[in-house]
Amino acid sequence: MAELRSAGRVRAPAPTWSGTMSIEFHIEAESGSGRAGRLATPHGDVRTPVFMPVGTLASVKGVPQDILEELGVQILLGNTYHLYLRPGVEQIRKLGGLHRFMSWSRAILTDSGGFQVFSLSELRKLTEEGVTFRSHLDGSSHFFTPESAMDAQIGLGADIIMAFDECTEYPAEEQRVRDSMELTLRWAQRSKKYFEEHKHGVPWSEYLVPGSQNPEKPQDHEMLRSSHSPDVPPVQTCHSEERSDEESALSEITSRSAGPSDIAQGRRPESAVPAYSGNHSVELGSSGQTGTSAPTRVEATQALFGIVQGGMDLQLRKESAERTIEIGFPGYAIGGLSVGEPRHVTREVVEATLEYLPKDKPRYLMGVGTPEEIADYARLGIDMMDCVLPTRAARHGLLFTSEGKVSIKQARYAGDQGPLDPNCSCRVCNRYSRAYLRHLYASNEVLAQILNTVHNLSYYLDTMRSVRDAILLGDRASFLSGGRSAPKS
Repeated sequence: MAELRSAGRVRAPAPTWSGTMSIEFHIEAESGSGRAGRLATPHGDVRTPVFMPVGTLASVKGVPQDILEELGVQILLGNTYHLYLRPGVEQIRKLGGLHRFMSWSRAILTDSGGFQVFSLSELRKLTEEGVTFRSHLDGSSHFFTPESAMDAQIGLGADIIMAFDECTEYPAEEQRVRDSMELTLRWAQRSKKYFEEHKHGVPWSEYLVPGSQNPEKPQDHEMLRSSHSPDVPPVQTCHSEERSDEESALSEITSRSAGPSDIAQGRRPESAVPAYSGNHSVELGSSGQTGTSAPTRVEATQALFGIVQGGMDLQLRKESAERTIEIGFPGYAIGGLSVGEPRHVTREVVEATLEYLPKDKPRYLMGVGTPEEIADYARLGIDMMDCVLPTRAARHGLLFTSEGKVSIKQARYAGDQGPLDPNCSCRVCNRYSRAYLRHLYASNEVLAQILNTVHNLSYYLDTMRSVRDAILLGDRASFLSGGRSAPKS
């Protein structure tokens, strides 16, 4: 039986914030290299490993925020480059930041825009100071530096932001990769310096913590950081150390409807975070738990993550990781992958890089992969992942199911009255037939893209929840789920 451990296997208590905070990360359990943790952010706790849907323009294409909440999305990813071009950082800043602008009360991560800028190839010019690029929208000229990228992300107000880096193309000569890595390290230092000097300019400078004695009424721009975070059960009053490892693990799974067996029975994880209301106030006790005292006002800041580069050179990856850690960040990302390299090379780079990343800090793998791959990387020790594949594939009629990939455009589904995935309990599989989904797609109906995207996101999120449950339960996961620890792509 796989060992289940987490610093004595005592469940980490909910963080108590005071003074200034950005994030806190607690590992709750480990099984092999995989770990299950809790990432506390100013806008709610995130249970890891976690998949982050990509909301490039403050929108996950075709899916409204209430459905994302229903699906159990804990954290979204926004793109600085695209939001910088439209509607503009200043516009979002004036409207209270990205959370308020898009009516999303849960956590958000923004990338620096570096990947998008460098993917423009012919439309950019790189210097030590930064990069000049032309907008893909109208050809207008713009200039990004580490400082301006930080300023933009501070203005957007995401909980987690990324250092400005250069993504190396594939294939690339050894010297080119070395030069790019060195530039990324210098830019990381500049990013951190600017961030530390300006981090208090975030649109939300204060938030509320339940359980304190300050009775002040929240102002219009403030958010509530609730212990009732998405996909997180209410904090229990019993002492975890009084329970056995097995009892703790079983309680972790049975206290919420998120495991594979639950999915098969048609139950969804309850959304425990209240919707973001029009007047920007939130109510305690949305899952039946009542607040015992009024919240307090605490200064909150964003968290800046560093990015490890180095192309496909494992020695450069090691050096980049070590030197990025020397600069010092609360979390570390593995960047520069999914740029055309073979998948086995991607895995090799990820495994080699993980060896040098701090075990007590969140690890974020940027822009990778299929459901099978994200499950695999989570078991290797990755805590956070994002990918456009579930939404992009959905728009092209490619759907992920427990029985394999389904290209719903194919004529053989025209008379198929069965659900898309008999093992999925999402609103699409519970209601619509393959024949209807095929009809919508063939008719070019907008609803086809919406339903396809909802299902694919549900599949990705269920996959990650299954992996987390498996880590928490160790070998017991196979028994409880009938031998299926995660959906197969």
